[in-house]
Amino acid sequence: MRFLRQSLTGLFLLALTLGLLVYAGRMVYVAVDDRLNQEPRVPPVRERVFTVNVVPAAPETLRPVMSAFGEVQSRRTLDIRAAVAGPIVALSEDFVEGGAVTAGQFLARIDPSDAERALERVQSERLDAEAERREALRALELARDDQAAAQEQAELRTRAFQRQQDLLERGVGTAANVETAELAASSARQAVVSRRQAVAQAEARIDQAETALARIALTMAEAQRDLDDTEIRAGFAGTLSNVTVVEGGLVSVNEQLAQLVDADALEVAFRVSTAQYARLLDDAGRLRDADVVATMDVYGTALSASGQLSRDSAAVGEGQTGRLLFARLDAARGLKPGDFVRVEVTELPLDNVVRLPSQALSAGGTVLVVGEENRLEEVAVELLRRQGDEVIVAAGVVAGRDVVAERTPLLGAGIRVQPLRPATGEETAQAPPEPDMVELTDERRAALVAFVEANGFIPDEAKQRILAQLAQARVPAQMIDRLESRMGG
Repeated sequence: MRFLRQSLTGLFLLALTLGLLVYAGRMVYVAVDDRLNQEPRVPPVRERVFTVNVVPAAPETLRPVMSAFGEVQSRRTLDIRAAVAGPIVALSEDFVEGGAVTAGQFLARIDPSDAERALERVQSERLDAEAERREALRALELARDDQAAAQEQAELRTRAFQRQQDLLERGVGTAANVETAELAASSARQAVVSRRQAVAQAEARIDQAETALARIALTMAEAQRDLDDTEIRAGFAGTLSNVTVVEGGLVSVNEQLAQLVDADALEVAFRVSTAQYARLLDDAGRLRDADVVATMDVYGTALSASGQLSRDSAAVGEGQTGRLLFARLDAARGLKPGDFVRVEVTELPLDNVVRLPSQALSAGGTVLVVGEENRLEEVAVELLRRQGDEVIVAAGVVAGRDVVAERTPLLGAGIRVQPLRPATGEETAQAPPEPDMVELTDERRAALVAFVEANGFIPDEAKQRILAQLAQARVPAQMIDRLESRMGG
């Protein structure tokens, strides 16, 4: 009987377990089926609002500044070269690298011995030529006197011949006397011709002496110039550079000794693109006298000089692009030829334009503006200039509207934003209000000090700061209210 009872109990428990499992499965099935047959409930989606910085697009008139880089150079540079060869026998104390000299100042002297001897030889030759000329003049004077005497004798012989002819016609003279007189007159005329030839030779001798003197004068001028070339002087006031000689050094003809640079006549050469060059031309196609500022940054110290555009290059140059411009600098303090500087050229003013941050403009030439309900709108603008981190665009449709200062991939047309506008000058200048201060009685101050010292939750550093404030004659009212609220008073 005991076995039967235990068997029936086991069967009963097994049946109960199976029933519970079936009931549980049924409940799971009903729950899943009910869940699947329910309509999906979508929770309400909140629209995401981005906070963006905006700048007001206020139309104005701007003068764009064109930026480029160039090199400072001198408009007047003189190569100091040796015109004659020889050793350097004297040097000026200022004939050094960086020496400042004045116009006509003595710089160096090359050994003048050979030039002096050559000049002395030419001077002696000139004395010989002058003596020859004086002798030729005296010979001409004597030849002319001799010619005059021969002419008188010829006239006398001719009159004697005429008398013999008259006597022969009257029957008093003889034919022999007439013939003798005629021969004498012919010989006198021949003597006159000989004397004229002597005069001509004397005149030719004078011409030769004059020619010799002229040649000697040229030779003497050349010798004097060679002597003067042994002394080197400054052509204008400036600074010496690339000095390569010392006293006693031997130089050759046309050897460069130094360079003289005029530090007060500086200009800057810089290259711009063709489009930038076109903006610097006037209506006649000539380069405008635009204002230029050349700046060189030296470890935080800026050396700058102002000037004006003066000219442009005649040709582009092989392998080059754009245009090479030159600007004359005025009072370029601290700048030297060869300095690499940043050049800023002021262009003509642009009317009705807006200046925006460069990050506000997309690659497609559009900007985002705040529209109705603070939703963004994409607007196309005309880009006029780029200046550093800013762009200049035509006002057009963005005039008077708020433009997003910094575009990000998350921003686009239709997105709602919370614009943050820059503070105005009045808001920036307004100082923050000072906190209200109150005076405490001794009892009230002691109670507050005791509460702070007994409070173990306040950090030591904050506790010391609060106690220092409580020790003052006037204490912030906000701090007192906070402490008393914690004290329960």
